[in-house]
Amino acid sequence: METILVLAHTENDGTLAKPAREALHAAATLHKSLAGSKLVAGLIGENVQAAANSIAACPATKYFGVTGTDFTQSRYATDAAAAEAVCQAARATVVIAPATSRWARVLPGVAQRLGGRADTHVTGVSTDDGKISVNRWYYRQRMESAQTRTQRPWIIGIDPGSHASCDCGAGTASVEMVAANLTDTANRTTVVGVREPKADAQTIRPDAKLLFVTGAGWTKKQADGQTRLPEAEKLILDFLKKSRASLGSSKSLVDQSGEGQAVLPFLSHLNQIGQTGATPRHPKGLSTCCHGEEPHTVGWRFIGERRAVNLDPNCGWARGKADVLYVADAFKVMAKVNELLATDGV
Repeated sequence: METILVLAHTENDGTLAKPAREALHAAATLHKSLAGSKLVAGLIGENVQAAANSIAACPATKYFGVTGTDFTQSRYATDAAAAEAVCQAARATVVIAPATSRWARVLPGVAQRLGGRADTHVTGVSTDDGKISVNRWYYRQRMESAQTRTQRPWIIGIDPGSHASCDCGAGTASVEMVAANLTDTANRTTVVGVREPKADAQTIRPDAKLLFVTGAGWTKKQADGQTRLPEAEKLILDFLKKSRASLGSSKSLVDQSGEGQAVLPFLSHLNQIGQTGATPRHPKGLSTCCHGEEPHTVGWRFIGERRAVNLDPNCGWARGKADVLYVADAFKVMAKVNELLATDGV
């Protein structure tokens, strides 16, 4: 009989973020499809009672918690000790956790401590004839595999955005507190502050409904034989500010700075999608001046509705890679879109 533990950490305000609720949904779905299994929850943070109460109506039969000021910050030593303690207290055979930056660096080490195995970047969990299998993508998102393991405990990191968020109701949960075995030097690493761009300068928004992708065409010579970088920068940033979309870019555009070519100054490798970049999962996507680059084809695999703007009717997007292709000048199109957004007050 499998004991499924959904393992999550709380945010600074004591709540559970969306990735944690997605992992809970994956764990609850697996529990429902696996006869004889048991679902329990493990929460780690300064205070976990409010978080446990917020998911009290989920199918979990028991709640475990590791609390205290030592577990407020993201820190390998304390997080690993807390996760290990919860896994042992729950006697978990399968651990499902959100692949957040905090957990991604910790859980493989926890699996080693427990004599188990860990799989990261999992996008699907299912059962077949009583056996659990997971889905992962390989070779830059070009190949998908389904695999299973007999080793226990099996720690599974769920990629954020690959599952629906749990909509279980709130209530009152009884949390069994677990003591983590911390060494004298476990909390010597501290977070002294957070540096982040201003809200208007933030271009990466994982929860945005639209992904706006810039292609290398924005920096090339236009119909008049001149480059128009200042205009391109203003059009793109105005659109992002008005629409609150997330910004992505092809590898070719991000790498141009290293090749001595003109660049858009607000783009970095953090904006890169596809190939060695991120694999976004926004409901809709709009690519501009894309030239049919392969990074878009690969990186947009999980976008719900894909559209593109390009002057070239033979662009790769016209060959079935986008749901809709607008054969038009992206400069003119985005200028008109910004005008409409300003008029409508969106």
